[in-house]
Amino acid sequence: MGEELTRGPVIPVMLRFAGPMILGDLLQQCYNIADTLIVGRFLGTDALAAVGSAFTLMTFLTSILLGLAMGSGTVFSIRFGQRDEQGLREGILASFVLLAAVAAALNVLVYAGMDGILWFLRVEGEIARLLEEYLTVIFAGLAGIFLYNYFASLLRALGDSVAPLIFLACSAVLNIALDLWFVVGLGRGVAGAAEATVLSQYLSGVGLAIYAVRRLPQLRRLRGTPLRAARVREIAGFSALTCAQQSIMNLGILAVQGLVNSFGGTVMAAFAAAVKIDAFAYLPVQDFGNACSVFLAQNYGAGERSRLREGLRAAAVMAVLFGLLSSAVVWIFAGPLMGLFVPPGEAAVVAEGVRYLRIEGAFYWGIGLLFLFYGLYRAVGRPGMSVVLTVISLGTRVALAYALAALPAVGVVGIWWSVPIGWLLADLAGAGYFFLRRERLLTPGRV
Repeated sequence: MGEELTRGPVIPVMLRFAGPMILGDLLQQCYNIADTLIVGRFLGTDALAAVGSAFTLMTFLTSILLGLAMGSGTVFSIRFGQRDEQGLREGILASFVLLAAVAAALNVLVYAGMDGILWFLRVEGEIARLLEEYLTVIFAGLAGIFLYNYFASLLRALGDSVAPLIFLACSAVLNIALDLWFVVGLGRGVAGAAEATVLSQYLSGVGLAIYAVRRLPQLRRLRGTPLRAARVREIAGFSALTCAQQSIMNLGILAVQGLVNSFGGTVMAAFAAAVKIDAFAYLPVQDFGNACSVFLAQNYGAGERSRLREGLRAAAVMAVLFGLLSSAVVWIFAGPLMGLFVPPGEAAVVAEGVRYLRIEGAFYWGIGLLFLFYGLYRAVGRPGMSVVLTVISLGTRVALAYALAALPAVGVVGIWWSVPIGWLLADLAGAGYFFLRRERLLTPGRV
């Protein structure tokens, strides 16, 4: 089986489970951070801008698979808390079939739509050529991304957050070594950076799949388990809403990427570097929200109402504290952090990146609470509310970004300010809904 999160002191249990998830996703960011750092240092700002645009696109595509896996994981956690072994096995099978089909469809669509992707991202000239070269390789890694996220969500749902961390750590180290070898040693350019990432993704995906089959009795007992339409609908219902929430969030970011690109190479390069630092900085609060969701879902399935309340209170305090700590670090070290990614002498790129980081970085506590609301509403069977909050957050971001950036007196800084404003409006909506419906939301029932 796995580790039950329905017993023991709430805060230590939550932190012990969340710790490997936080560290694991910090390592996962090393995939693209290694690409960005090595490409920026050794291939120049055009290559940096191209890889940065690809990062935003790949984040969107990954979010589709991640959202489906997270939605499935919520159902797995609830069934595990209810000790419904048959329902858990049927859900595991239904989820695998669903996610595999989506991953295959995505692979076909992205290669068929390459010209449309380049047009949407509003790139041209040398940057467009480099971006196409990078994407042609990186798209081949979608199957590896599917395998890792599916089996990581399954293991985490059953209380094992350590194994995904171990496989990801090995993959991250390999990615950095291969990046240096392919880009610096072999001179393969942006394609070499993509090849290093794809090989590393398959290592973590296939390795974790083998481990999960050997570790989990539920997987070894799948033979003879029927693929029930009712289970597929259940998984699809949870997963589609969580996928929508993740995809809307990253589609909004992708839409803003096109606007950023319209300001030219300096802003593109600054954004490419700063967004990596930004994502790395708030990953702890994002993963804490996801870990809290598993904790709450298991206790919701087990009918542990008091642990739901206690866990939610503790999680809110810790999310704010994590956010404030990240804000302090980014605010103080914004300049040196940008200097890691940008070649010496690119003062304008560094200055724009620092401005971005100091605006967004002051509000990481806001996105920490937002991720906690996402996790809460998934755990108690209200994934649709997570979609609503995402629409509020990203709708505000995109609308404000385009409106403010069009004003000559504001310009690109309007894009930067639109982000925290969207976070805070969504936080207000999430808190308002919770306090109006908290008795019903925290009353466990069958899903």
